[in-house]
Amino acid sequence: MGDRFKELSAMAMKELTEVFDRMDDSNVRDLLELIKKTDRIFLLAAGREGLSTRSFAMRLMHLGKQSYWIWDDTTPSIGEGDLMICACGSANVGHENYIAKMAKDNGAALALITPSNKGYLLSIADLTVNVPAAAYKATGDFVPTEQLMGNLFEQALFILYDVLVMMLREEMGISKEEMVSRHRNVE
Repeated sequence: MGDRFKELSAMAMKELTEVFDRMDDSNVRDLLELIKKTDRIFLLAAGREGLSTRSFAMRLMHLGKQSYWIWDDTTPSIGEGDLMICACGSANVGHENYIAKMAKDNGAALALITPSNKGYLLSIADLTVNVPAAAYKATGDFVPTEQLMGNLFEQALFILYDVLVMMLREEMGISKEEMVSRHRNVE
């Protein structure tokens, strides 16, 4: 029968490696520069993409940014000079389309992270980061997957965000100790 766990974990790691082999600094540089110069950053995604993206909101706060998870009740109004980062595999999900458009209408810039080459969010995004990983209902040239639905894109997002944080920390001159000092201390 073999070791199915080893087979499936090797397959998942191979797919992720293929995604990141297709990417380099040019995929993310504009987003990094935008994050560095923006004080208030709002984050939007749904489902498992949202779980990955919410982790990025936390790390942006640890970097000293004012970051807001769009679904929290304590999220303030968005406006001129703010940045909304939206991760959306298909680049076209009704409630995300609406929220992203409202953010733009209120003066915020919109950065979209997606593998898709078509979808409403692409038409309104100021900046697009292509993560070439198969995602649920996505269309485009991306690494195919044997995993379920959007797993590959969702996994790639989590790793992408951690790599972005490492790059931002270095480029912004923030020590690990400074980031740790912002970690919740009531647990």
